Amino acid sequence: MQVVSISSLKGGVGKTSVTTGLASAALAAGIPTLVVDLDPHADATTALGVQAGDQLDIGRMLKNPRKARLLDNVVSSGWVDHPRGNGGGTALDVAVGSAYTGIYDRPDLGRRDLRRLTAVLAAAEKYELVLVDCPPSLNGLTRMAWSASDRVVLVAEPGLFSVAGTERTMRAIQLFRQEFAPQLAPAGIVANRVRPASSEHTFRLAEMESMFGELLLAPHIPEQANWQQIQGAAHAVHHWPGDSAKNTAKLFDSLLENMLSSNNGTRERRKR
Repeated sequence: MQVVSISSLKGGVGKTSVTTGLASAALAAGIPTLVVDLDPHADATTALGVQAGDQLDIGRMLKNPRKARLLDNVVSSGWVDHPRGNGGGTALDVAVGSAYTGIYDRPDLGRRDLRRLTAVLAAAEKYELVLVDCPPSLNGLTRMAWSASDRVVLVAEPGLFSVAGTERTMRAIQLFRQEFAPQLAPAGIVANRVRPASSEHTFRLAEMESMFGELLLAPHIPEQANWQQIQGAAHAVHHWPGDSAKNTAKLFDSLLENMLSSNNGTRERRKR
């Protein structure tokens, strides 16, 4: 099982869009995947077509992690054609987000609180991939996610403030590794909402390549006019009609493959 946090320091860069795009690619590839919606806004839960039920949301599971019974409380994504109960063999499940998680989004969480998500995910062995959609901040929830993760994917727009925020987040990951999570490493940086015809975006992409080197993952994800429509309809991009969606789906297929290859390569280097 690989646990990957999807993070950004700056809001509005499409972090949740990247999370759901990777989830769509994982579903298409048949990779058993769990999406943990740790953002109090719960946008990933909405985009994944999850209906509220009797299950505990992730915030309430975090409240009592050792009794959380994760597999009894995950919900099949609405993207799955034939769900079989609560996590009963479907390829894409969701730990539902809610505003309740906001009680942990503080800068002063101690080590015990930072391990809450780790304890919840101890029951997630049936999944090959866990994607954690983090809030756009470096407060308690993001650091809780990092504590539970093998890797972090950073999402950035090719703009001045986003690039600067990504550099700060890279430094924050390094400091967090030293103090709390020696196993943690960046899986890479996704350049999202790229406008190829923009000279500013071209300049910033070149800047990102210079700053981050191989950590800048390929391919870049272009801005897509109908992305909000896809998310609003709670559809996987792989299921949406039209050439634009098909092309974007292929990009996320490649991005997922490159992200997982990056993770596996790091693990192999550690074994040596």
